[in-house]
This record gives sequence, structure tokens and C-alpha cells, in this order.
Amino acid sequence: MNSNSLGHIFTITVFGESHGTGIGVIIDGVPAGLPIDVAEIQEFVNLRRPGTDDIVTQRQEEDKVEILSGVFNGRTTGAPLTLFARNMDVDSRHYELYRRVPRPGHADYPAKIKYKGYNDWRGSGRFSGRITLAYVMDGAIAKKLLSDALGIEVMAYTKQIGSVKIDSIDIDKIRKNRYRNYVRCPDPKVAMKMREEIVTAKLNGDSVGGVIECIVDNVPVGIGEPIFNSVESELSKAMFSIPAVKGIEFGLGFGFANSWGSEVNDEYAIRNGKIVARTNNSGGILGGLTTGMPIVFRVVLKPTASIAKVQKSVDMEEMKETELVVKGRHDPCIVPRAVPVVEGLTAVVLTDLALQGGVIKKVL
Repeated sequence: MNSNSLGHIFTITVFGESHGTGIGVIIDGVPAGLPIDVAEIQEFVNLRRPGTDDIVTQRQEEDKVEILSGVFNGRTTGAPLTLFARNMDVDSRHYELYRRVPRPGHADYPAKIKYKGYNDWRGSGRFSGRITLAYVMDGAIAKKLLSDALGIEVMAYTKQIGSVKIDSIDIDKIRKNRYRNYVRCPDPKVAMKMREEIVTAKLNGDSVGGVIECIVDNVPVGIGEPIFNSVESELSKAMFSIPAVKGIEFGLGFGFANSWGSEVNDEYAIRNGKIVARTNNSGGILGGLTTGMPIVFRVVLKPTASIAKVQKSVDMEEMKETELVVKGRHDPCIVPRAVPVVEGLTAVVLTDLALQGGVIKKVL
């Protein structure tokens, strides 16, 4: 497995750059016979697009999905499935400067050093958030496979933007409402406050970060391949492959630090003839294996690095300190557009682990 790939059986290999020909993904390990409708893939991909809200980037890409291989007569063939979307709205004018004056918060400097200046610097190249388009395309396939084979449902939503957050909400409301507003928050009133937080950041020439929570429902017991391919290990690796993600916690997470064991151990009970946990502080995972309770985790995303404020940097050619104002088309908050990305990569990881454990093979 190379550095551009994720997975062991259900593997994805991502290719493309922000201002190159386009973004694509090769998915290997998809069982033959899975019905594929490009319209369904497109529908999920569209959830990542910025839309028409005035607080998002003005870069308007159609993100039209093309299936290049792996599907015949509407079903997967068992061969690698290749999905591709072309870049159509590219403007690289401002990026020449960043080759020598790196933008604070971006990968400009370490990428230039690692690749000896040969990296594609236009629009941040492979380090751009645009690479997550591939994560959503492959996520559409994984979500369908999990749903069709196991009835597993993956749902992510915006839990916090800046100082505005939602503490708890019914799972049915998350299922129904999370994509009914731009910020991807299932509570309409909180969503309005989140939008105001983003507007404030934009008016100040700044940006704001936030938290995305992901819930995976109807998960069978025992998925996971400890030690190093545990559910937490694989999900964490995938989440940190999303640009701007800087932290992750499962279940109670860092709340375990100031708790007693007697308070947070998930005690067992029998309900309708099944063993269940009375609470879910573990986030549906113990020993790297799923417990049968919903998987619950949260990721934190830093504020968008590109801001309109004056920032300090250096001129790498003249080796002197300087100042920089980042120009171009950028989101003041990347969190809402990352919600389907988190959903997609979560589905990819769980599909791969279910195939490793033979769980999907048994029911196909």
C-alpha cells in the first residue's frame, strides 16, 4: 500500500491536484454485482459543493462524476472502479507568489523542501482541500455497500463552529435535518447562529474552525482487526487524511480524564433478547472492536488557513522576513463542506474492516 492509498481489501488510491486536470479515485476490492447509479454518487458528491451561499468560496466546480472503469450494465464487475471529476473553474494567478513566500497554516514550505520545488503549487496541489472530492466519491460507493449488505448507516453533522455548539440531539433529527441547511447542523436555530459566526469571521477577514460528530448506526458486534488495524486506529488514520483535521476523540473522549471508572464503564443489560450496553461512553468500540452500540466520534478542524488579514512570513529566495495577504477564493469555514467527507471516509474504513473480517462476504 502506497502513501496515496487507504485500506487493505477495500482499497482506495487517490490522484489529481487542485488546479490540474481533475480529481479521481481508484477503488479496488468492490464485490462484483453491486448496483451502481452515477446519479446516486453525484447526489452525495453534491453535498460537498459550496453551493450559492455568500459565505463560501466563489470557486464553482460542477464536480460531475465520470465512471472510467469497473462498471458494466449498471453493476460492478469486480475490476478496479475508477471515478473522476474534472477541474473546470481554475484560477492560479495568485499562487506564483507562494512558491517563495509560504502561506502561514499551509503546507507550502514543507512541501517545497520535501519535493525540492517540483511539487504542483497551484491551488496547493495535492495538499488542497479539493482532494477530498475523491473521498466523497469513494464514500458514496462504500456507504451503498454498507447499507445494502449490512444495513449500516453513517451520519455526520456539524456539532460546533467557533463558540456556537449543539450539545445533544436526537438521532432521528440528525438523520432528517443535517443536510437541510448550509452549515450541516440538524438544529435549525443553532444553524442560524453558526452561520452568523461564519459571517463575522468573513467580515473580519478571518476564518473559524469547528467540530464534526459522526455516528454509525446498526453496527454488528466484532468488526475490527486489532491491534494495529483496530477500528479506532483505522478511523483515526483516515480522519487525519482530511486537510484541516487536528484532533479526534471517541465516545466520551477526553472526558474520561476527569471521571471515575464507576461512572463511565458501559454496563450491560438484556433488551428484547439481545445484549446491549446501558450507556455508550466508549463510543461503540472496545479493544479496537465494535460493541454493537453506535460508533460515535468527533473530529476538530482548524480555521481555514487562507485569510485576508496581514500575516508574517518569509521570502525563501531572499531569506528575509516579510508580510503576506493571501488572495484567492477561499471558504471562511471549511467545516460544513467537510461533513460528507467525514461520512465518506468513515464508510470506506468500515467497509474495508467488514471485508477483512468476512462480515460483508457472509451476507452478500
